[in-house]
Amino acid sequence: MPEPVCVITTAWNQVDKTLACLETVQEQDYEAISVLLINNGSTDDTFEKVTAFYPKVQIVNLPENLGPTRGYNVGFRRALAQGFGYIFLVNNDTLLAPTCVRELVNEAQTSADIGLLMPKIYYADEPQRIWSVGGWENPWNLEARRPGSDQLDTGQWNESVDIDDAPFCAVMLTRTLLETIGLPDKDFFLYYEDRDFSRRIQKAGFRLRLVPAAHMWHAVSASSGGSDSPTERYWMARSSVLFFRKNNDHLARWLIIIPWRSASAIRTSTRLLRRGNFASLKAYWRGLWHGVRGAA
Repeated sequence: MPEPVCVITTAWNQVDKTLACLETVQEQDYEAISVLLINNGSTDDTFEKVTAFYPKVQIVNLPENLGPTRGYNVGFRRALAQGFGYIFLVNNDTLLAPTCVRELVNEAQTSADIGLLMPKIYYADEPQRIWSVGGWENPWNLEARRPGSDQLDTGQWNESVDIDDAPFCAVMLTRTLLETIGLPDKDFFLYYEDRDFSRRIQKAGFRLRLVPAAHMWHAVSASSGGSDSPTERYWMARSSVLFFRKNNDHLARWLIIIPWRSASAIRTSTRLLRRGNFASLKAYWRGLWHGVRGAA
């Protein structure tokens, strides 16, 4: 009997993307799957259409948009209460290959200390170009190095490997992991919740694993309005400051982090200025300021 898997996705409007995602979940060749949709304050007809097309999907309707992380946590609590051993969190703007869940579960069952698994993720609009195969942390500045991103897949990432960082675009988590370290930090409303959680996983002695035999495609930044939108720039900036404030436990490391992040801020600001994207530039610096102040 296969181990039951709960697939969780959150939605804030974007009903067409959600339906497309659920279609690929339904087409999985792994039998023991239940689906839980966290309807995160949607104002469109997400509830009506999902109910009509996928009546077996459990839907939790939240009265307002709590943000991705708090939405995830609603789902995690529900899945844990229902006794699932594996919980597969996916963005609603993703499409899964039919063998995705099965490949992740097979790898998870090879070792008890694996707490998180991620598939090889491609760009939805360039199906052979890699969006993410995870990352490896630089211990000096806490930045995640992601060497596979934007590469065309020619087989260079075909071996399963331990990683330091996994994006919450798609992660399978074990029950043991969540019961040991708890849920993602709700203070990360959007972005960096996955970086923070990845570090917590490793500190607790669990491994993160890339499973390249499992494939997925991602429409990047759809939930925040697109790359370099004011919403994306604000939350990326704010959450980055929160991440470094929370995770740097060595005073001397600030001598590296502050210049590094300052240079990043200059590069981002220059790019937005050159594009005439003044609304995003303003949002970006407001996010940095709110992160420094610890404001919501």
